[in-house]
Amino acid sequence: MQERVVGPQARKKRPRRAAYALPTLFTSANIFFGFISILQAIEGALHARAGTGAASDYFSNSAKALGVAVFSDGLDGFVARLTNTASDFGRELDSLADVITFGIAPAVLTYVWGALFVQTEDTLLYSHLTRAAYLVAFFYLLCGAVRLARFNIQTHPASKDTARSDRRFFVGMPIPAGAAMIATVVYMDPWPVRSSAYSIAWLVLAVIVGLLMVSTWRYPSFKHIRAPKPHSSLVVIVVAGALCLIFFYSQPVLLALASTYTASGIVIRVVGFLRKRTRARRLAATSETHLG
Repeated sequence: MQERVVGPQARKKRPRRAAYALPTLFTSANIFFGFISILQAIEGALHARAGTGAASDYFSNSAKALGVAVFSDGLDGFVARLTNTASDFGRELDSLADVITFGIAPAVLTYVWGALFVQTEDTLLYSHLTRAAYLVAFFYLLCGAVRLARFNIQTHPASKDTARSDRRFFVGMPIPAGAAMIATVVYMDPWPVRSSAYSIAWLVLAVIVGLLMVSTWRYPSFKHIRAPKPHSSLVVIVVAGALCLIFFYSQPVLLALASTYTASGIVIRVVGFLRKRTRARRLAATSETHLG
């Protein structure tokens, strides 16, 4: 009786073994494009050192590879949830892939594109700048690793803005978003940085991105948004418009999207702080009124 009642239901609900390979394929693609990004950044550095004009192409390819990796990273989790094939093995592999693709690759790109080829007559300034770039690139990588480790041990962590956890938000900026911020800036202007002032600003940006990843500030997760009906005319118009913008104006559009998401956590934090102050003032005014 138990086999007749429980067994067939379990067999119907349990996905086939082949289905477990689907998320792993997207995770493997994540690692592959991260590896390609690192190699392309090294190739770009070699061509920039040789003075050839092909350096920008390699740096652009490195940034593009990171962008494709971000897309693959989003798909592996989506496919795992859709096919009900999430597993501990998949989560561990995804975490290791993220360290390589969104940690090491952007750190390498940060150094070789943003500081290695600065042109200045002040040799002391160049020496300090390259040393600072070493530290900043490692700092970014370390922040990304800490972000992943914290995410792995906490299911739905609570931020400072709220005492309870909320699936609508990530605590700290996700590491793929940090890599996207780095990649879109490089993709916008793939020529290696020559100005010392621009290089310093670039290193400051990398530090800010690293700090945002390990912060407790909330970032939208978009997990609560339900997809509308596919035959909706509004969905078709929005998707078609977004694809057209990305196709014809990929550089500014992608940079704007990455910058908007990076700034969203700061905006949410500031708005939450202002709301707390306003609420505290109202409570203080109410208590004074009752006491009076």
